[in-house]
Amino acid sequence: MKIAIIVGSHRPKSESLKVGNFVQKELETLNSESYLLDLGENSLPLWDESIWENDPKWDKIWSPISSKLKNCYGFVIISPEYGGMATPALKNFFLLCGNGELAHKPAVIIGVSASRGGSYPIAELRMSSYKNTQIVYLPDHIIVREVENFLNDNLVMIIWSQNKI
Repeated sequence: MKIAIIVGSHRPKSESLKVGNFVQKELETLNSESYLLDLGENSLPLWDESIWENDPKWDKIWSPISSKLKNCYGFVIISPEYGGMATPALKNFFLLCGNGELAHKPAVIIGVSASRGGSYPIAELRMSSYKNTQIVYLPDHIIVREVENFLNDNLVMIIWSQNKI
């Protein structure tokens, strides 16, 4: 089963990417194939109507990503909280997914915060990103608060080994 992990931070080598890499490693332990799309490293152009007109620029940029997403069975959406909102890159991603890439497939949202926040992007994505994409969000979600203190190599090994015993 192939799962796509969408990291919604604009920043290269972000804390959200750290969370995405952790999720990807965990999926590997379950023998699941994964595809990680980091919007910090792969910045997509802003959506415009030319995507509906089969503009060649979109064929080059979006078609390979669209194809990979269509071949996935589910999604993990990782959204950092920027000023109490989901990132513009992530909102733009959902605008681009208008050709059935996410349709009728399950997804879980992971909110990421440097402090005690992280819930607002989850509410925002649940309200606005499902209508045209037809993504099916699982009722539960995850919030990683004070992310700088978690999922670092030494700490992860200690916590994870304790939980697996």
